[in-house]
Amino acid sequence: MTDHDNNRSVPNALPPGYRFNEFEIKEVIGGGGFGIVYRAWDHQLERTIAIKEFMPSSLAVRNDDMTLVLRSERFSKAFTAGLNSFIHEARLLARFNHPNLLHVLRFWVQNDTAYMGTVFYSGTTLSRLREKNPTLINEAWIRRMLPMLLGAIKSIHDEGYLHRDISLDNIQIQDNGLPVLLDFGSARRSIGSVSDETETMLRPGYAPIEQYTDDNESEQGPWTDIYALGAVLHTLIIGSPPPVSVVRSIQDTYMPLAQRNLPGYTPSLLQAVDRALALKMEDRPQTVDEFAALIEMPVAGLGDVLSVKQPGTMLVPVEEAEGKPAAPGWQRYKLPGLVAAGVIVGIIAGAMLFGGSSAREEAAQTASVTPKEPPAPPVQQPVREAPAAQTAPAQTATQSTTPVVSQTPVAQLFVRMKEGEKLSLNGEAQSVSPVTNGFASLKLQPGRYDVLLQGNGQSRSQTITIAKPGTWLINPQP
Repeated sequence: MTDHDNNRSVPNALPPGYRFNEFEIKEVIGGGGFGIVYRAWDHQLERTIAIKEFMPSSLAVRNDDMTLVLRSERFSKAFTAGLNSFIHEARLLARFNHPNLLHVLRFWVQNDTAYMGTVFYSGTTLSRLREKNPTLINEAWIRRMLPMLLGAIKSIHDEGYLHRDISLDNIQIQDNGLPVLLDFGSARRSIGSVSDETETMLRPGYAPIEQYTDDNESEQGPWTDIYALGAVLHTLIIGSPPPVSVVRSIQDTYMPLAQRNLPGYTPSLLQAVDRALALKMEDRPQTVDEFAALIEMPVAGLGDVLSVKQPGTMLVPVEEAEGKPAAPGWQRYKLPGLVAAGVIVGIIAGAMLFGGSSAREEAAQTASVTPKEPPAPPVQQPVREAPAAQTAPAQTATQSTTPVVSQTPVAQLFVRMKEGEKLSLNGEAQSVSPVTNGFASLKLQPGRYDVLLQGNGQSRSQTITIAKPGTWLINPQP
């Protein structure tokens, strides 16, 4: 769940071998001022999970019997507020399942504190990744990673919640390259508000000005998380977060990225980050969609994934000529800002975006070029080339669409598959199977494709036409 290179000798940690019924602690994999994270083994389901323990080290210590005791009775109110917030967050997170949001399996109260068992995420935090391998991060890497985060954040906002704690430390980059937005820091904020240490509870450089104000609940909205996301991108691009917002409110020393000499970064990305980091709330993008439009990249919506009547859901870069989506009227957010429903959004771009193929980057760069009509496109590995008679319809279909230059794979197709189903593409059987998220993945060239799923006594089919780079998610119907 967090960086495996973290110091295992975390004070007050439970010892390896400690049992919570079927869960056995194996090792400490992370720890901070407000909690400890363990790698554990689920003996009942025979799988590795992560367990997060509410353990505010400034307020409590562990007894010999493993229970927590307050360092002083004067900390009782702060500890209770933090514990209740931790439990409330765990309860809400446990209701939902989103591939790019921390997924809670269960929670419980024990040892005079609380625990949440979560999916075990491999990899490292974005902050540690940038420290260890700064040369890895460039605009191409950012554009591969960002759509998944945008989709996750948008799903939170769509349900009327805010994250309010987006930072490099709260974004996990798994070994497969997929990002996961971690917990919301609700307990940390609750402790801060009770103990009158709100400023120290916020992340300097990442928290916008409205999070420092007395009436912050009524002033916060999607623009609050967009500021924090802008600070994340600012840090990735130049190596440090922007100046603290409260300092900027007195004397703004922020130097716009668009005015710096930053080779390798496009003006659209730099200008979008500058807009996201505007000190005044009304000067920032008001929605995730508006922010994505500035960067000229897609955001996956739940409707895109769940709609089964469409010929396919294509996620392509936002055209510059398109108008920015209007920001809907925003009602006051439910607090504390916690995650809400999201289904599958964000697995988009998963395998494709982190496959390491230079061909995909080349395809993205040629998306706006209109060359001569291409020949009928064969399907690339792992799809076998279809016979000429079967590719003839593809020639006809591409005549009515905008052709592209490259005949290398330009699109990633994610097909929802059920257990026991076999997939055929243009009549050719494909040796693919769904991963844990229930989707099988194919790399495709431009063209027309007949997708057929057979198994369990039924057939499901769908036809799609791919004309330019993007990511498609489909769920064929009988």
